[in-house]
Amino acid sequence: MSEIKSLVVAFPGQGSQRQGMGKDFHDQIPVCRRTFEEASDALGLDVASICFDEDARLNLTEYTQPCIVTTEVAMLRGLAEKYGFKADYFGGHSLGEFTALVAAGVMPFADTVQIVRERGKLMQEAVPVGIGAMAAVISEAIDVEALKKMLSDLPIDVANINSANQVVISGDAAAFAEAENRCKELFPAPKTYRFVQLNVSAPFHSRFMKKIEEPFAGTLKTFSPSFNAQNAPSVTSNYLGSFHADSVEAVMGNLVSQLSNAVRWRENMQALASRAARVYEIGPGRPLRDFFKTLGVTCESITGLAAAEKAFARPQ
Repeated sequence: MSEIKSLVVAFPGQGSQRQGMGKDFHDQIPVCRRTFEEASDALGLDVASICFDEDARLNLTEYTQPCIVTTEVAMLRGLAEKYGFKADYFGGHSLGEFTALVAAGVMPFADTVQIVRERGKLMQEAVPVGIGAMAAVISEAIDVEALKKMLSDLPIDVANINSANQVVISGDAAAFAEAENRCKELFPAPKTYRFVQLNVSAPFHSRFMKKIEEPFAGTLKTFSPSFNAQNAPSVTSNYLGSFHADSVEAVMGNLVSQLSNAVRWRENMQALASRAARVYEIGPGRPLRDFFKTLGVTCESITGLAAAEKAFARPQ
C-alpha cells in the first residue's frame, strides 16, 4: 500500500468559544480581517466586536454559532495565506461540520453564517431554558449500547459519542438525577466514572430537536442553489459516521438529521485518521485533541498565531 500523505483538519463546535477568539489572526493577517467583515455584512452584525469585546451575545446560541464558524474560517484562510497550508480532508464536531463544509468548498461562507445563525436560533427556541440538560458520561471503554438500553425508558438520548471514554447524553433536565443513579450501576466499583453536567442552554442532538428539523430543512433549501456537493466526499458527516456523498440533497438530509441524532464523532475520527498523515485541529479551543488521542492519533491544535508559528514555521 502506498504511503498516505493527506492532511486532515478537524473543527471544534459550540462550547469552544472564548472572548477574544481569532483576534490575533484578525489583527495581523488581512484575509482574516476581510473574513470577519464578510460575516458582518452577511449577518448585519459586528461579528468582530461580539468575538473580541465583553459581549454577552457570544454565549447565546444564535450568535455563538456564526461567531465560531467565522473564527474558524478566518483562521483557516489565514493559515493558507501566511503558510500555504492546504488540507485534503475535513471534519467538524456538531457545529464544526458546517465549517468543514465551507473549508471543502461545499457551502459558501457568507451563506453558511446565515444558516448557522438560524440553526442556533431554532435550537434555542425548541426547548425553554432550564427544561433541557446535557451531561458527559466519562469512563473507560463505555458500552454505548448498554448505556442506551439503560436510558431507554427515560426522556434522554445519547447525543455525542466523542470517544471510547466519553459519551454525552441529552434530554429532559428532570430525568438527569435518575440517569446519574443508573450510571452508578453501569460502572460498578472498581470501575470509576464521572457524570458531568454541561453548561448548555438546550438539549442538543436529542429527540427534543425533532420539531425544528422541518424549518431548518427549509432554511437549507433556501440557500441550496449555491451549494456544490462535488467536494462533499472529503468531509465527514456526524450523522452518518462516515464521509458525505456528492449529492446536495444527501448533504442537506445529513445536516437536518444531525439536529436530533447522536454525533458519531468517534467514527468520524476513525474515518479521518484512515486518510491522514497529519491531523490538525483549528479553532478557538482544543476539545478534539484528546478525543483523537484515545485512538492513538496525534492531533496538533492550532488555537492562535503562536501555535501556528510553532507548527508551520519549523525549519525543514
